[in-house]
Amino acid sequence: MQLIVGLGNPGERYKNARHNTGFLVLEKIKTELAKSQFSISKQITNNNFREENRFKAEVLKLGNVMLAKPTTFMNDSGLAVSKIANFYKIALGDIYVIHDDLDLRLGEYKIQKGVGPKLHYGIASIEEKLGSKDFWRVRVGIDSRTVENRLSGEEYVLQNFNEQEEEVFEATLERLTDELFKMIFK
Repeated sequence: MQLIVGLGNPGERYKNARHNTGFLVLEKIKTELAKSQFSISKQITNNNFREENRFKAEVLKLGNVMLAKPTTFMNDSGLAVSKIANFYKIALGDIYVIHDDLDLRLGEYKIQKGVGPKLHYGIASIEEKLGSKDFWRVRVGIDSRTVENRLSGEEYVLQNFNEQEEEVFEATLERLTDELFKMIFK
């Protein structure tokens, strides 16, 4: 089984915040899968993620792929990831964690195994709970701050994308989901 985790914060307040990039990417993956020719798409009807309290996550299981959104706050994401990985005995190399990354400019992304941003508390939580760094990180750039608009990272990630940023972000999602499909849903 493969586990694709999108990181974010629960609740309406954070729904479209930059820090919820992982959740937004998972929604895009779900939408694109429903339209695709993959056999897995036949399992998607009017589905939604369903809350699984035992995992502390909202999950959507599609054949041998599970999409998951931790229902804990970002800094405790490792709890949900470790519960799901342990329950289904998922190998570290089959775990993909999608998250926002201030080390990358808006419009950029990187898919790397065992390599992450300098500082991301959600990733740190997952590394701690799994006892390893050897999982895939889907790092999605969100930084479009200018010298004049240099908010702190903590403040910036909790804001929503503006209209121009939204356009760049949507184009990035198209490229990213296409690449993930080639990697995961071969």
